[in-house]
Amino acid sequence: MEGSPDINTVLTNSLSPDATLRNAAEQQLLQAEETNFSQYLVTLVQALANENGEGHIRAAAGIALKNAFSAREFARQASLQAKWLNQTDLDTRSRVKQLAVETLASSNAQAGQAAAQVVAAIAAIELPRDQWPDLMTALVRNVSEGTPHQKQASLTTIGFVCESQDQELRNSLIAHSNAILTAVVQGARKEETNLEVRLAAITALGDSLEFVGSNFKHEGERNYIMQVVCEATQATDSRIQQGAFGCLNRIMALYYENMRFYMEKALFGLTILGMKSEDEDVAKLAVEFWSTVCEEEIAIEDDNAQVDSAEQMRPFYNFSRVATNEVVPVLLNLLTKQDEDASDDEYNISRAAYQCLQLYAQSVQAAIIPPVIQFVEANLRHEDWHNRDAAVSAFGAIMDGPDEKVLDNIVKSGMAPLIAMMDDPSIHVRDSTAYALGRITEACAASIDPAQHLDPLIKSLFNGLINNPKMAASCCWALMNIAEQFSGDGDSTNPLTVYFNESVSNLLQVTGRMDCEASVRTAAYEVLNTFVRYAAPESFAAVASLSEVIITRVEETIPMQSQVVSVEDKLILEDMQTSLCTVLQAIIQRLDKEIAPQGDRIMQALLSVLTSVGGKSSVPEGAFATISSLANAMEEDFVKYMEAFSPFLYNALGNQDEPSLCSMAIGLVSDITRSLGERSQPYCDSFMNYLLNNLRSTALSNQFKPAILTCFGDIAGAIGGHFETYLAVVAQVLQQAATVTANPEGSYEMFDYVITLREGIMDAWGGIIGAMKMANKSLYPRITYHWTRTNNYFAAEVLQQWVPTIFELLNVIANDQNRSEALMRASMGVIGDIADAFPNGQLADVFRQEWLTTLIKETRANKDFSPRTIETARWAREQVKRQIGGTQGVMQQT
Repeated sequence: MEGSPDINTVLTNSLSPDATLRNAAEQQLLQAEETNFSQYLVTLVQALANENGEGHIRAAAGIALKNAFSAREFARQASLQAKWLNQTDLDTRSRVKQLAVETLASSNAQAGQAAAQVVAAIAAIELPRDQWPDLMTALVRNVSEGTPHQKQASLTTIGFVCESQDQELRNSLIAHSNAILTAVVQGARKEETNLEVRLAAITALGDSLEFVGSNFKHEGERNYIMQVVCEATQATDSRIQQGAFGCLNRIMALYYENMRFYMEKALFGLTILGMKSEDEDVAKLAVEFWSTVCEEEIAIEDDNAQVDSAEQMRPFYNFSRVATNEVVPVLLNLLTKQDEDASDDEYNISRAAYQCLQLYAQSVQAAIIPPVIQFVEANLRHEDWHNRDAAVSAFGAIMDGPDEKVLDNIVKSGMAPLIAMMDDPSIHVRDSTAYALGRITEACAASIDPAQHLDPLIKSLFNGLINNPKMAASCCWALMNIAEQFSGDGDSTNPLTVYFNESVSNLLQVTGRMDCEASVRTAAYEVLNTFVRYAAPESFAAVASLSEVIITRVEETIPMQSQVVSVEDKLILEDMQTSLCTVLQAIIQRLDKEIAPQGDRIMQALLSVLTSVGGKSSVPEGAFATISSLANAMEEDFVKYMEAFSPFLYNALGNQDEPSLCSMAIGLVSDITRSLGERSQPYCDSFMNYLLNNLRSTALSNQFKPAILTCFGDIAGAIGGHFETYLAVVAQVLQQAATVTANPEGSYEMFDYVITLREGIMDAWGGIIGAMKMANKSLYPRITYHWTRTNNYFAAEVLQQWVPTIFELLNVIANDQNRSEALMRASMGVIGDIADAFPNGQLADVFRQEWLTTLIKETRANKDFSPRTIETARWAREQVKRQIGGTQGVMQQT
């Protein structure tokens, strides 16, 4: 492409709104890239550096150049970086870097910005490999000695480099912290007269704060940084003010322990002043500073509550509590700044203040109550709806934080006037009131008097749900909280029983309306689902009647599939079918075996749904979940549906293109085999083939493996000795899985995965050992006077060889502090099962090992574990005692 007269045309066309021109240009660039990569890079960087070129053409060259070694997808990014490192000669790399850095000095802002992206993309590759050691020095020199354009572009480059999420690059930047800080602080000073330069510097400073921890440890450097940032909060340019408050937020989050002096001297007053700024973006960031303070102090108190000694405690300065009487009134005033035209997802100053008030309540707890209650009392009857709305919002915001006992009288006295606000003339106030009631019913339900409050509360919420879509979501949330909080403790009736029938009728009315908005219908079905799940036994007759309605509605959706004419129609129908499946699932779970008479009709409807839906649909997951509940309820009787259903289940098990559906199918195999027991055997060859294929698949993530291993255990437990057919393959899989470990310096995700994987392994062994025991196939023959070998014993010998493997993993678990309760419970079960299977003490030496005794003892003594886990550990200990004691009664085989 070098020297080609039409390079400018190609670059221009690559930005064209005309798809034909744009696609043709992209193909020309791609062909040039593949033909001669080095020449392609040189041609582009020359176009970028050409001071006689037009800005948009130079920018296009920069974008194309950046895209040659940078991509969002991880795999493609690695491939492009390797191409730069391994397929580009050193002269070309040096030429590209040189011209890109020189272009930072361009007077054309578009070119300078594009060059900044190019330099940052190359830096992401070379800095972690120490291949561009003089870059940061050059950028610092540009900021110190360059023209305003050069300063701005260089600071922008530093910002781009520092905002990268590439961990190797982030680690390498620590070594460059002095150079980074020198550049950005110099550009951010109030002495810098060019506002664009100062803005670029304060932005870069915010991106670099994570890497300058060593500088923050030195008081002199820290003081200078804080002085520059604090001065920037008072800049005349609101963009610089925003950047400065953004820096303060990050500084507080990263360096809380160093902030005491600065809070007392400056930050307290500066942030309150910023919260009152007429520029909403500045005010929001100042509010977010106090949100950050609260989040940090909540986290610190949580951390300090878990340490073993005072030396381990983090510094805690109580900034939020000290500032309560000054900050909270400002937040309350900002709540009155609502924009009635704002969309539901718009983040404005009143919503920022509300979020901060919630965090403040969690941080300072009871200290939040006096200023808020004073505000509520003064504004609840205010003539301006903004004030009334702020009052009810503030009341709801403080429900999570103060102790419930402290809030009890406040809630009791506030419920009646709050319920009355559900009839406020303003829809905004009514919506905020419904949300506040949701907060109360979630956090302080014990303070609601069922005799006094439930009737008007439920009526007002249903009135809001039925009559106004805007407040439907808030009303539904509050109703779901009520259903859950007043569900009782398994008694035949509960406080909601008297409202159950009417509530169901109201919900069916809403969901059955043709003009009902899809989001409202979905929310109402969620409420119906919750009411069913927490229905008292006295309401079961009504639940049974409801099942007729829901099954009929499922059936009615099936012909609708042929009437779908748009993507929106498809989504609405799928949402409706999923909601109906969810309600039907709750009905089945509540009625349990009493659902059996409806089983045929339910399965017929669900199979018709599965037949009619297209690919990439969310509906099968809902249908599978409902079928799972039906299988659990009907147990062995579910077998009559397997011939018709199994093709759908096999298809889902093999559908690796839809991981969530495949995952659902794996869980469903576990449910079905547990329900059917040995009657599931005819389907197990197919189940095992699909599960083993998924286990070996590279398309599915590792997160599938633990569930598959657990499923092996469920299948074994269901079919007993018949599992011997699969034992050799599964045992090898379990042995291989047991070798997976987490690097001490690895991610939390890897640690969690290893724990979950071990849970799956132990679940599998537990099921397998139990299956062999049920089939009278002990791991080792019992010794008797007239014992003779049988075919059963020879079959069991296959399993016996894997016993050392099990104990190897148990030993690894015993020496690893990263454990979960589920892992320990499963391990205890396996230990007990093996001991029980060798009653004559054949493994006594193994069970006498100190690590095994310690593992059982630690599990039994863990007060954080549930009674079920502790009881399993006690049982395992008893079996081990018998195993060890059994050696005394072993008789010689004759």
